[in-house]
Amino acid sequence: MKMKTNTDKNMNAKLKLQQESETPETKETKKVKKDCFENGCPVVLTLDMIGGKYKAVILWNLLNNTLRFGELRKLIPQATPKMLTQQLRELEDDDLVIRTVYPVVPPKVEYSLTDLGKSIEPILAAIYNWGGIYMAEHGAEISCSMAKPMTTS
Repeated sequence: MKMKTNTDKNMNAKLKLQQESETPETKETKKVKKDCFENGCPVVLTLDMIGGKYKAVILWNLLNNTLRFGELRKLIPQATPKMLTQQLRELEDDDLVIRTVYPVVPPKVEYSLTDLGKSIEPILAAIYNWGGIYMAEHGAEISCSMAKPMTTS
């Protein structure tokens, strides 16, 4: 059994003090990666938030749905469980996705979009439309599970 040293006690006290001194605004700012703000570019920030391998597809599938992990796995079969979990955590850290855990057995976890996550719909629709035009110009058919978006104004 490990005994607590004075150094451990001092570290714990410092950590507790630091957490108590943080305001909600400070915590919120920490959610967004520091380098995005340092860069000062909204495009870099946006791509960092939605640019993961499956992030845009996850967001797309959650636009009008609340889904469980297994449902997302079925909709995005090419994503490994580890990768899907990682992408969901990053989206949650960036305040785009809400993870709701229900205290039942077996555990029930649902994912849905925050208001910020919902606000990304026009961007996702534009990406879908641009990609669809590009595919059509190059003789490729759209064959993914994503439904065509409603036109946004």
